[in-house]
Amino acid sequence: MMHPREVLLDAQAAAGALPVCDHYSGVPDRMRKSLQLQAQMRREFGACVFDVTLDCEDGAPVGGEADHAALVAELVLQAEPGARVAARVHPIDHPHFSEDLRLIAGAAADRLSHLMIPKVETLSDVQQVDRALRGLGPDAAALPIHVLLESPRAVHAAFEIAAHPRVQSISFGLMDFVSSHNGAIGAQAMTVQGQFTHPLVVRAKLEIAAACHASAKVPSHCVVTEFSDDQALQQAAQRAARDLGYTRMWSIHPKQIRPILAAFAPDAAELDTATTLLQAAEQAQWAPISFEGRLHDRASYRYYWQLLERGRRTGVRLPQAAQGWFE
Repeated sequence: MMHPREVLLDAQAAAGALPVCDHYSGVPDRMRKSLQLQAQMRREFGACVFDVTLDCEDGAPVGGEADHAALVAELVLQAEPGARVAARVHPIDHPHFSEDLRLIAGAAADRLSHLMIPKVETLSDVQQVDRALRGLGPDAAALPIHVLLESPRAVHAAFEIAAHPRVQSISFGLMDFVSSHNGAIGAQAMTVQGQFTHPLVVRAKLEIAAACHASAKVPSHCVVTEFSDDQALQQAAQRAARDLGYTRMWSIHPKQIRPILAAFAPDAAELDTATTLLQAAEQAQWAPISFEGRLHDRASYRYYWQLLERGRRTGVRLPQAAQGWFE
């Protein structure tokens, strides 16, 4: 019998599943602690529930960019097998961009989960990154690219950027987006409340989410800087997931990881419904069925399968009957 993933998802959609949390760290001690925490939570949940992105753009000291990039590569190579570790390099117009790629992707591409490129403005920028990586060998040429859109011009190009085959995920850069408006958007729009109410910010978030879903890519929501306010973070993550269509979110402090996982996780009742429905669909060889008085076909089967996959990626214990699909 075919696996539900084979029946319900095309290859592009199946390959686009990522952990719902992307944790950023740039200070050497914190980078090491982030990798240790990822390993601990992998053992706790039985799956890698968040990515660790080692940061060169904000983490490297001025004048020490090459040393920092070399440290990032070293940490990637030292990570446990099965770890998901990425690197954020400097923007493409930065003097150390090429050196970042050479030191990190050139040395550790086969161990990187992806490469994050900040301040991407156009499709041409993505194409430039693609060419640079291809010049570093076959492992770098196959490395997925994540991009950070941080300006009105970049948001305008979101659909073109998302359609590029190397792009796996797009993130929204809230603070740079606000500051790029020359004071036309107030500072309140950078707060955990304001970023969900200011029309231009909400529009930008929706454009990025729509662009990603149009090309089966992963939209990743921006940071919440109020990292000491657990309730605010939880509410922001829930709104990103439920109202704006985001399937992933940044963390900038270890204490943000679990609230993000909880906000993006389906609840137990949803998982029970999904399991029972998909069992019935499998018995019907994925033909349309009546379930609890409603007609279901592959469109709804796909939704409920992706619900189970999201449960797995967030570390939720799946119903016993569904666990065999993930062994």
